[in-house]
Amino acid sequence: MSTIAQRLDNILATLPADVRLVAVSKFHPAETIREAYNAGQRCFGESRAQELQAKYQQLPQDIEWHFIGHLQTNKVKYIVPFVSLIHSVDSVRLLDEIERQAERVGRVVDCLLEVHVAQEDTKYGFSLDDCREFCTAENVATYPHIRFRGIMGMASNTDDDRQVKREFAQLKQLFDEVRGNMPDASFDTLSMGMSHDYLMAVEQGSTMVRIGTTIFGERVY
Repeated sequence: MSTIAQRLDNILATLPADVRLVAVSKFHPAETIREAYNAGQRCFGESRAQELQAKYQQLPQDIEWHFIGHLQTNKVKYIVPFVSLIHSVDSVRLLDEIERQAERVGRVVDCLLEVHVAQEDTKYGFSLDDCREFCTAENVATYPHIRFRGIMGMASNTDDDRQVKREFAQLKQLFDEVRGNMPDASFDTLSMGMSHDYLMAVEQGSTMVRIGTTIFGERVY
């Protein structure tokens, strides 16, 4: 068994059956991703549109590609034709562009609303209140080419586990609250937790974790 395959097995052994693993492959070459693919992993996360587009063309077509990084509106057109899930929808302006590009290619694109709870200005996202205000059946109906699947968020990069758990709990509370206002049952995903904090995220109710370094090692820039 390869090192990557062993790491995947180790992580999956720590996850409940109903929590999905996104293997964060950004900055890693296609051959490394193929090694994880050969070990059975099918869901991969990328954070740059051109890099994702290139890997999509190089790698097997049954891969489920997730976009997890900050997405600029002028890059949406590159990924909308094939992306499975966009985690990082951080503004109404970006939603409008995804809707426009999805209509152009005749797709309905799955999206998560990124919510900012971390005590760091460098992170993006809707505030808790803005997300609550936006998530109504009336607003969702104005985006027929977007399927709203849930919420994504990141906790503060800190050694204070109590703060991290508190921020994840805020996201879970928001997710439960908002889900009750959404028009259908497809709003079912809470994406939170990375290599250093995913166990705390799962403890607080995450349904999807995004893990890169623990699988692939340090990034190759």
